[in-house]
Amino acid sequence: MQLDTKEIKVALLGDTATQFLATSIKGEGLLRGYNVNLFEAEYNQVERQVMDPTSDLYKFGADYTIVFQSTHKLLEKYSILESAKQVLLAEERLDFIRLLCEQVKGRIIYYNYPEIDDTVFGSYASKVQNSFIYQLAKLNFELMNLSQQYHNLFVCDLAGVSAKKGRDMMFDSSVYVNTEMILSLDALPYVASRTVDIIAAVEGKFKKCLILDLDNTVWGGIVGDDGWENIQVGHGLGIGKAFSEFQQWVKKLKKRGIIIAVCSKNDEKKAKEPFEKNPEMVLKLDDIAVFVANWENKADNIRTIQSILNISFDSMVFLDDNPFERSMVRENVAGVTVPELPEDPSDYLEFLYSQNLFETASYSEDDKERTKQYQVEAKRVSMQKSFTNDADFLKSLDMVSVVKGFDKFNIPRVAQLSQRSNQFNLRTVRYTDAEIFAIEKNDNYVTFSFTLKDKFGDNGLICVIILNKKNTETLFVDTWFMSCRVLKRGMENFALNTIMEWAKINGFIKIVGEYLPTAKNAMVEQHYPNLGFTKIEGVETMQYVLDVNSYKPCECYIKRIIE
Repeated sequence: MQLDTKEIKVALLGDTATQFLATSIKGEGLLRGYNVNLFEAEYNQVERQVMDPTSDLYKFGADYTIVFQSTHKLLEKYSILESAKQVLLAEERLDFIRLLCEQVKGRIIYYNYPEIDDTVFGSYASKVQNSFIYQLAKLNFELMNLSQQYHNLFVCDLAGVSAKKGRDMMFDSSVYVNTEMILSLDALPYVASRTVDIIAAVEGKFKKCLILDLDNTVWGGIVGDDGWENIQVGHGLGIGKAFSEFQQWVKKLKKRGIIIAVCSKNDEKKAKEPFEKNPEMVLKLDDIAVFVANWENKADNIRTIQSILNISFDSMVFLDDNPFERSMVRENVAGVTVPELPEDPSDYLEFLYSQNLFETASYSEDDKERTKQYQVEAKRVSMQKSFTNDADFLKSLDMVSVVKGFDKFNIPRVAQLSQRSNQFNLRTVRYTDAEIFAIEKNDNYVTFSFTLKDKFGDNGLICVIILNKKNTETLFVDTWFMSCRVLKRGMENFALNTIMEWAKINGFIKIVGEYLPTAKNAMVEQHYPNLGFTKIEGVETMQYVLDVNSYKPCECYIKRIIE
């Protein structure tokens, strides 16, 4: 259990008994490093709490509001409706969810609806719009559409958990009739885990990298002994099918933006041969951002991968079929998630599906380019070794940055970067797309986004600064975060030069910055002093000030393009 817990305020509304669910969420939160300050509404008070502006829900002011409106209670409602009104069941519930999204502040986590087949129409229910099965399917489908419309709405896939674990495990009829508890005691840990997965992702705790062993993990057999042509992989009958389908899953993760790395005890040339020569391989070398194959211990090799990628260990997942290697990494590299893979490779995927390792709170088209960006970064690192000083290396990169405010094209990436950035994040404020859009439209704020491109490739949008106009003289740095992929390129100096120039042109006298420490952002503790800011005494937080008129631009080697 982590001791440096962060407090988050969570409200739980349900149309069934939720006491044990509340306890499970608080417990799961502690395991993830969160002290959950939880408000649990009274039984079956969802609508009243939402629709009454003076209710306890609004007084509490939750960061996250969890809403559990069960399939059982929906079926009860459906059963007493006339046929003409049954066809409106889904739309009426969706109208309430729209109201919920528009009135309740903060993030909303809404459980979707596991299927209950009342068998009134049997399989013919798909042809009858007022059947319960039809209405339930419509409700779940439109709920996904609503989550795209309302960026504060996150759907927790209770239906998926039920499909995986089975309805008989999720629901105990004897407990239900005596307690009004819909979820069985056995189901509660799984539901709580999925719920906190979403909270953790929004708070910036999520997995960015999948590190793979090779022999008997990515393919069957040992390539050094069997040769690349004899490994077990392929879509025919036999265990090769399991490895090919596992590779397809990894490929989908890569396309989504997860960084794929290899950590294998092997001769590097032999380890790469299946990727290069075996036509049955789904994964290719182009899918791998960092490839480490040698005879060193895997704990040290994972540290090497981490140093290249410059991401935290707790954002990494390591998969290996060997229990000894798994134990070695768990004991020696704190933070890395090491699932206990089943012995039978045919069970790998179903096990991994149940773990929900790669929950996310955002997605953008830029994610698809992440592997290429990290491959290019490895080339930069290699080239840097040929220079005797950093200045000459930075000059040789021919760096260019496009600087502009927020617009409809970059708002999704800005919001995503706010959620993903943990280490280089001065105040660690998380934003949704809607919140970023509102800031851009607010005259009290000045927004800056920075891209970075060099001769090796385009890193895309990598830095964001939001300034708050405190008065006619003072600008407060509300937000400053940056991708760790571009550390040590002079972007900090370049960004400061940019905002100081804007401040001077627009008549401001000073800029105030603030550092709010978290468990992950210690690397920027001295950010403002290093840039020449002076510490402000007599304030509760670590704040620093820089005079605009006396500022001398920092040295940097980035050309600016303003849009």
